[in-house]
Amino acid sequence: MNLKIIDSGKKSAEENMEIDRHLLLSLDPANDASPILHFYDWQQPSATYGYFSSPLTQLNPSAVEKYGLHLARRPTGGGIIFHQFDFAFSFLLPASHPQFSLNTLDNYRLVNTVIAKTILQLLEVHPTEHINKDDLTQLELQTSTKKCSEDTLVEKELRNFCMALPTVYDVIRGDHKLAGGSQRRTKLGFLHQASIAMMIPPDNFLDEILAHNANIAKAMKKHTFHLLGIEATAEEKISIKKTLKNLLVENFSEFS
Repeated sequence: MNLKIIDSGKKSAEENMEIDRHLLLSLDPANDASPILHFYDWQQPSATYGYFSSPLTQLNPSAVEKYGLHLARRPTGGGIIFHQFDFAFSFLLPASHPQFSLNTLDNYRLVNTVIAKTILQLLEVHPTEHINKDDLTQLELQTSTKKCSEDTLVEKELRNFCMALPTVYDVIRGDHKLAGGSQRRTKLGFLHQASIAMMIPPDNFLDEILAHNANIAKAMKKHTFHLLGIEATAEEKISIKKTLKNLLVENFSEFS
């Protein structure tokens, strides 16, 4: 039951989501079925949205066109994620695996515990000075559905955007969200689509793409904790992502 690793490289948002959907529907119910770690990247600026979301009611269509943003529906739930600013990957666990649970929150905790561990290891092994290390050792998992104080009136709107509001078992620092994800469970197992915030989208991007709802742009700027400092070069970003991949492979191999 060795960890199966798939790196599909740069593809369109639609292709990436279709691969994940196919992997979920193809999970092997056998007792020796392997968990799967799927890495992927994006051919163009992209955003994905949960299965029951309607992104064009939340986004400014003219800004979507201006920024060449490709939209794709995820086979999981959750809100909108802008992927040119994150590190995205997926993890699939067959139902026959001893750590699989019928409780979705248990599965969230299982995966995000590994992600939190990976991020803390990254701080130790990566030489760059441009990782945002400010109080990052205070990482934890959100263990309740507590709400941030200013979100009570606009919480429903914020739930439409993944990085606007921490939720239960997200990887957080205080009220700041660093990593979250969305899941879908079937009788064959579960698919967890993860997102680690590498940077906060620029103000002009958020203000234009969310022109109809300033509350969401404000919340994303306030509640997103980004892994990279603003001075990180393109080469350093590539190097950090490579280290993240290696650490994730090492840590998810423990499920084998």
